Amino acid sequence: MSQTTVLLDGPSMNRAITRIAHEIIERNKGIDECILVGIKTRGDFLAKRLAERIQMIEGRPIRTGELDITLYRDDLSTKFDNGEPRVQEVDINYVVENQKIILVDDVLYTGRTVRAALDAVMDLGRPSQIQLAVLVDRGHRELPIRADYVGKNIPTSSTERITVNIQEVDGEDSVKLHKVD
Repeated sequence: MSQTTVLLDGPSMNRAITRIAHEIIERNKGIDECILVGIKTRGDFLAKRLAERIQMIEGRPIRTGELDITLYRDDLSTKFDNGEPRVQEVDINYVVENQKIILVDDVLYTGRTVRAALDAVMDLGRPSQIQLAVLVDRGHRELPIRADYVGKNIPTSSTERITVNIQEVDGEDSVKLHKVD
């Protein structure tokens, strides 16, 4: 039997995104030289929401991009469709040299997705800095990676699961904890 608990509802998610937007602006002393890069799929939508909030606050847009890190994953089973390599998508229409890249993802867990995103960004050039913004940090890192901006820290056990629902993908905004008894 499993039990589901809603940890963040839509308004709570919006407040967390707004807080992260303010933290990004404050830490970087504005948005010059910053590019928000969402990790597909949900990180991409969160990056777009962050960009909207930052534009509301700063009065001008922040540059954005998106990454599909499929080919950079260290899980070989995800790299192929019917024996053929999947083509990853990198949609960053800016030079990353000497820019501050802010990776955006929904959940930070083992750190492997972020490691793959770091590899993808470094293949594009050498940014001056890479920062990480996540909606949820649930712990259980396998790699020495930490987020610079966190919407909510949710300590979990390895048997628990976190799901982030995004309106644009799932029809609702929520973060849920699933416990299996």
